[in-house]
Amino acid sequence: MHYGISVPQLVADGMFQPTELRGYLDRAEELGFESAWMTEQLLGSSPNLSPLETLAFAAACNQRLRLGCAVFVTPLHNPVHLAKRIATLDQLSRGRLEVGVGIGGRNRMFTAFDVDPDDNLVARFTEGLQVMKALWTQPTVDIDGQFWQLSGAAIEPKPFQKPHPPLWFGGRRPAALRRAVRHGHGFFGAGSTTTAEFAEQVQVVRTALADAGRETTNFRIVKRVYIAVDDDADRARSRMSEVLITQYGAYGKSLLPVAVCGPPAACIEGLREVAAAGAEMILINPLFDSAAQMERIAAEVLPHVG
Repeated sequence: MHYGISVPQLVADGMFQPTELRGYLDRAEELGFESAWMTEQLLGSSPNLSPLETLAFAAACNQRLRLGCAVFVTPLHNPVHLAKRIATLDQLSRGRLEVGVGIGGRNRMFTAFDVDPDDNLVARFTEGLQVMKALWTQPTVDIDGQFWQLSGAAIEPKPFQKPHPPLWFGGRRPAALRRAVRHGHGFFGAGSTTTAEFAEQVQVVRTALADAGRETTNFRIVKRVYIAVDDDADRARSRMSEVLITQYGAYGKSLLPVAVCGPPAACIEGLREVAAAGAEMILINPLFDSAAQMERIAAEVLPHVG
């Protein structure tokens, strides 16, 4: 089993401490985590740092951790701008970037991004990926699409990784999972998905891989897990519930069952269930006391998951 760790990115105005993040990333590497991940929230009242800029800082702090975002809601981005920024960050990190992509839910403020939510978001999403992949891999690009038109366009430098950084797909529905198999290198199960739901998604992915004749070794399956280790189970659940409500609003009230929390034995059991459901890597995502939680999880939980 492989493990990633979330990058703390809820930072109040004026409270960012560069030395703390540098130390956190160095310690994550020492503890054996292979990658560090962020999320993207472009609009919202929570003080959520932007992933690309923060990952650029992380790349300068650390030499070996792979760095990712799960996920960029790509229909909210101009694909030319996003392709250029990703290519640059992949160069700056010397090829350590992982890129998660997703369509996003329809409850987002699409009008703030000059996107009509009644347009075909799947078509916009797919065409945007086509634009980015072409810019990353072709000397010049000619595309006459529904949403974007390019003639003799190019970006340089291309990404450090060839042909481009790995693309991870988020999503819940079977059509989204099959799209991940057609266009991506992996599937990223959401933190807000229960282990049972994730197990069903894994079966859809594996069926799609078989139907497409793809080797399973070339397509990875990951699950984000919200986790809190506390010898007091009630306190763990209470703190987790508070943070989920803060992060997700009213919807967060229903999310406590997706989290793994409580004493080490309970957390070991929860992660074993995620592994049995088909996760090849688990993204460990504490929602509070990130550094202290990372230490306890690495020492008391992960060695016993298997």
